[in-house]
Amino acid sequence: MNDDSMEYGAALARIHDEAFRGHADLCASGILDLLTPVLERAGVVVEIGCGSGALTRHLVDAGHKVIATDASPAMLDLARSNVPDALEHRLIRLPMDPVPAGDAVVSTGHVLSYLPTEADVIEALRACSRAVRPGGVLALDLEDCSMIEAHVDKPPTAWIGDDWALAIERQSDGPDHFARIHTIFVAEVDGRYRREVERHDNVPIDVEAVVPPVLISEGMKVEIGTSFAGEELMVGLRTVVAHRP
Repeated sequence: MNDDSMEYGAALARIHDEAFRGHADLCASGILDLLTPVLERAGVVVEIGCGSGALTRHLVDAGHKVIATDASPAMLDLARSNVPDALEHRLIRLPMDPVPAGDAVVSTGHVLSYLPTEADVIEALRACSRAVRPGGVLALDLEDCSMIEAHVDKPPTAWIGDDWALAIERQSDGPDHFARIHTIFVAEVDGRYRREVERHDNVPIDVEAVVPPVLISEGMKVEIGTSFAGEELMVGLRTVVAHRP
């Protein structure tokens, strides 16, 4: 992968699958509670940014019919392998690609915050909300502006696996920008380590000010919180739960 890539390449996708499934695991219980009416009517759940399938696995194990989507082909390959019994695995890049209709649209890992501009985040929110059928729910998390102050001054963080190492640095160029620079080292068969760099630029927004008017204009009832069901999320994340009557 080159330094300008915002998608997860094969190496970083595998590392995230091994070491960073905890956020989806943490959110799963609360999201499943929100989806109880969807399960009762055998509805379809559309997952945006499924990654390697951590939340997808919880959804499918609970009995949901899931269309798992992601913008990264490498992540989708892992999701297909990890959760082959999902209804479908689909490459979707928001806000350009249409979101399939579902009785619920869910996402964890502040997926929409990876889009280039606040206007793109808003357009993607509209697309996700319009995909929710009557009686359905939209549940996702987003990076709030408070993310920058809470995390940008943290020192670089490192993780080490059996055949890889990862270091993450954090940067901000302003109140609407937060970047994570991933430096990845992956062992080759000859014992040397290959180095890759992925820079993921995020767009934090004032979630409480921006999101409700957008979703209300789409006919949804909106709640903004700091968790889906009392779980302790990373400081700077906000949860968005919206119901379509």
